[in-house]
Amino acid sequence: MEHVKTYIEENKDRFLEELFDLIRIPSISSLKEHKEDMIRTAEEWKKIILAAGADKAEVMPSDGNPVVYGEKIIDPAKPTVLVYGHYDVMPVDPKNLWTSEPFEPEIRDGKIYARGADDDKGQAFMHAKAFELMVKTNTLPCNVKFMIEGEEEIGSPSLGKFCEEHKKMLKADIILVSDTGMIAPDIPSITTGLRGLAYMEVEVTGPNRDLHSGLFGGAVANPINILAKMIASLQDENNRITIPGFYDDVLIVPEDERTEMGKAPFDVEEYKKAIDIVDVEGETGYSTMERTGIRPSLDVNGIWGGYTEEGAKTVIPSKAHAKISMRLVPNQDHKKIAKLFQDHFESIAPVSVKVKVEELHGGYAYVSPTDMKAYLAADMAYTRTFNKKPVPVRSGGSIPIISTFEKVLGIKSILMGFGLESDAIHSPNENFPLFNFYKGIETIPYFYKYFTELMA
Repeated sequence: MEHVKTYIEENKDRFLEELFDLIRIPSISSLKEHKEDMIRTAEEWKKIILAAGADKAEVMPSDGNPVVYGEKIIDPAKPTVLVYGHYDVMPVDPKNLWTSEPFEPEIRDGKIYARGADDDKGQAFMHAKAFELMVKTNTLPCNVKFMIEGEEEIGSPSLGKFCEEHKKMLKADIILVSDTGMIAPDIPSITTGLRGLAYMEVEVTGPNRDLHSGLFGGAVANPINILAKMIASLQDENNRITIPGFYDDVLIVPEDERTEMGKAPFDVEEYKKAIDIVDVEGETGYSTMERTGIRPSLDVNGIWGGYTEEGAKTVIPSKAHAKISMRLVPNQDHKKIAKLFQDHFESIAPVSVKVKVEELHGGYAYVSPTDMKAYLAADMAYTRTFNKKPVPVRSGGSIPIISTFEKVLGIKSILMGFGLESDAIHSPNENFPLFNFYKGIETIPYFYKYFTELMA
């Protein structure tokens, strides 16, 4: 399959130009003012899939942002791969920390810098180009379907129903996803597990208006002070979560499996250096990789209230807010955890304040077997292009819709990610190395080849 590298080399500049056009549309799903941008991006994806060689592609309505569906059926008797990706991206805040404009892609030091460069426009786009490569070189070995959605960054609230309504259309043998990463640039890996998610927003209300902190300080409950104490109490001195019942359903990983996981290459000193911290921190008794792979966690993702602009304004604020996420492991039900969180958070609030708790979104954890044919095909594909076997890893991240696919469509997913920890997804200066981008396009056709052969 030498034609793979040849086709990429001949078209690599065009690939970048087309990707940049896609990235330039600010498709931020969490902000209502970008509703039209979501539609524009969906239409752009339709054009991309058709230009790549699909027999048909359409922008389909959902209860939220539209879903782009496309397909090429070469033989109903052959296996079918359903490619999943998302076209929405995270907000860019804080924008002042970006070195370049978030939606104006720029190449520096061999990397594409832009919001969505990796997550997930860059990675999903690799699949469109790999598909194009196979179609144009007449080497596509099986049927391909695309489903590109616009709500993954807000929990895919509409996609479950969309899948229910279109089960026949989405019928496939495997779902192929690139929305995860590799351990290191020279160490390919296949993600075999994703944590679930329960994402909450809390509001603490004290007085009916902001008060002068001199006239009222010490006599009236300060919602920010109260909220800080409440949040601090959610974890103990061993960084275990204190919500009653939280660990009841946590799947305990056997020691022998933990030992095998510990063999994966990981340099804690490099890890600390990469994110400029003095030391790691987490649940006592577990390694850094275990803390993100097989154990649940709780983090404050945002906190605000009172006066935060330049200069002084001494007030006791009326309200304080926080967004809190809990990453979950297999057997934990995000709906149950959300209820446990709400009940506990309300119970620890002093009578001097009122508390409101809202569940924003959530999803279940997912485990992908390493003995299924799709995993074996991915293993062979990475080995072919990287000249080394990939390492199976459990990711600390969440893609809530993946578990929904299995429940609703009855289809397993294979997670072939090409991103890196240093890509800064969800952060300022998100980036994607050109090497990984092109290597993804090179590797994906081999997955199709080996998967089709194994399914024969």
